[in-house]
Amino acid sequence: MKKQQDFINGEVLVIDKPLGWTSFDVVKKIRYHLKHKLQVKKIKIGHAGTLDPLATGILVLCTGKKTKVIDGFMNEKKTYDGIIQLGATTPSFDLETEIDATFPVDINTEKVAIVAQQFLGEQLQEPPIFSAKRVKGKRAYEYARKGEKVELKKNKVIIDSITLELLEDNCLSFQVDCSKGTYIRSLARDIAKKLNTGGHLIKLRRTRSGNFALEQAISMEDCLKMIDTL
Repeated sequence: MKKQQDFINGEVLVIDKPLGWTSFDVVKKIRYHLKHKLQVKKIKIGHAGTLDPLATGILVLCTGKKTKVIDGFMNEKKTYDGIIQLGATTPSFDLETEIDATFPVDINTEKVAIVAQQFLGEQLQEPPIFSAKRVKGKRAYEYARKGEKVELKKNKVIIDSITLELLEDNCLSFQVDCSKGTYIRSLARDIAKKLNTGGHLIKLRRTRSGNFALEQAISMEDCLKMIDTL
């Protein structure tokens, strides 16, 4: 049973982030409930690695003195699974924006297996323009939403393992183990390019973050109930 002092001294929460919520939405909601329940004006809380609004799964939060080790959690490897829709692209590389181009799709299981192997190891990855990367003091998505072009520096990422499976309707399911800073939306775009078509992410779930597995995560509803019983 969690106690009030646990959150003041420092606590780690593993949340299964709901679809449509930003990572900051989760932090803000839990911070509000903690402040109300603990009757404090301020409490430290932060998350260890952003998840896109259209992604679900593990979001690690730290409170109190545990916020000092957030960087350590952020640096740990992550595991994701999801689905890529081939044959069409969007500016955001996912369902946040409308389809802007369509492409023919000519793939088979053998091609998919060959392409998967090409993404193993260290590589440079270009982040999505619709991302929280800072460029000249602003978030990249702020430029993107205004239709302004901006050049994003490529990140060095590592893909430890990746599996791709061909589904119906020109979709690919995937599972990937990767380093911090890996944009799965960019990976979806790049996989589609290697298959000589376009593609965008239609489903994403983070199933592991460092030593935390999805089975350890609690829903937002259960987290707020737990806080109410402190």
